[in-house]
Amino acid sequence: MDAVIIKVMNFAQKLVDADRASLFLVDAKNKQIYARIFDVGTGDEEHVRVNSEGQKEIRFDMSKGIAGHVASTGEGLNIEDAYEDERFNADVDSKTGYTTKTILCMPILIRGIVIGVVQMVNKHDGVFTRQDEDAFEIFAVYCGLALHHAKLYDKIRRSEQKYRVALEVLAYHSVCNADEVNKLKKIDLSRRIVELETVDFNGMRLSELEKPLYAVYMFNTLFSEYLRFDTDDLIRFVLTVRKNYRRVAYHNWAHGWSVAHAMFATLTTSPEAFTKLEALALYVSCLCHDLDHRGKNNAYMKTMSTPLAAIYSTSVMERHHFNQTVTILQQDGHNILKNLTSEEYKQTLSLIKHCILATDLALFFSNKAKLNTILDNGEFDIHHPEHRLLTQAVMMTGCDLVASAKPWNIQTETVKVIFEEFYDQGDAERVSGKEPIAMMDRNQAHQLPQMQVSVANARRGAHIY
Repeated sequence: MDAVIIKVMNFAQKLVDADRASLFLVDAKNKQIYARIFDVGTGDEEHVRVNSEGQKEIRFDMSKGIAGHVASTGEGLNIEDAYEDERFNADVDSKTGYTTKTILCMPILIRGIVIGVVQMVNKHDGVFTRQDEDAFEIFAVYCGLALHHAKLYDKIRRSEQKYRVALEVLAYHSVCNADEVNKLKKIDLSRRIVELETVDFNGMRLSELEKPLYAVYMFNTLFSEYLRFDTDDLIRFVLTVRKNYRRVAYHNWAHGWSVAHAMFATLTTSPEAFTKLEALALYVSCLCHDLDHRGKNNAYMKTMSTPLAAIYSTSVMERHHFNQTVTILQQDGHNILKNLTSEEYKQTLSLIKHCILATDLALFFSNKAKLNTILDNGEFDIHHPEHRLLTQAVMMTGCDLVASAKPWNIQTETVKVIFEEFYDQGDAERVSGKEPIAMMDRNQAHQLPQMQVSVANARRGAHIY
């Protein structure tokens, strides 16, 4: 799609001798127009991507600006003085420092429906003419066909990548069986397990039977008095979640259980801090937050052009973990949320998505900075929706990294498996002809202590300044 858009914009700009050209696609559902590539010029300025803040596209309501008007009405506009036209939106000029004078804005249609808008700006010699309008109307027919085919191609390609991921997941995973469910149902866990209520608890010493058993116990302890759920569904859900963690060195079922336990200990310490739906979302998110993790980070997924990276442009693994959670909930006999009302169900799923995506460390630093600013200004209010979401996001990261807050003997064992996974990724990168970063290079393992000292000194220096 991007390649087609660039060609359309370049040709449109040359066709009518314009200084700039912009192409917006129409999002009819949200009544918006959007562009991933903005303001194509000539020569070295052939295309400029507006992503200075990490954004993949810019969006405007169809009620704003010249392009919005054309997208809404399907009628082309030829404007000789932009600032004299009340429909002109000068926000872009103010942000870029560019001055818009003349505009020729024309719709692109497929079967009479506006699918895009091309806006040509500042004709080099005078104003846009009737001949310019006629020339573009003919050109727009071919633009529409090209964009329509590009959209279809993108959809087909995306479907193929989803199909490949689905096949891969299905080949690897399966749901739990009846024998596993019956084995857990026979064990009585009515007594209170006090030691589970401390963050220092060592989950590494638990057996493969005890982990799912205690996961069910923690869920029951938190929610049995407030939420209606089927015990068999809960057991099946937990056992299938266990099966959907891969046997990688660190991001495995043991890690998922440990993170869920940290959230359990936190929620039992402050039971009134969140609503029961919020607590439910937090606990389920922790238990599921690394489902189907492959022991490779997001950077690896993108660098290696994996099918997952083709589906998700940001937070690649985290979005996959959330989708795996939804897939398990949709399995017959696994929906622990089925007794919620429709509105509660949607709210809980939305919170689960928010919480799982928050475990992407790339998002954590901005979340932490926002929360620190609010706290430093004395403005924190746990009842404020944004403050509440930020708190939940930071809590997710805290539970995800809980091993560093546990007793030293647990920390050291955790670090060993973390670096085992790091080195596995480094080995895979080297096999693919890429040089791994020092931290993931087993050939530089002897330099690890010095790397840690360097990081600590850098942090100390940043703190001083």
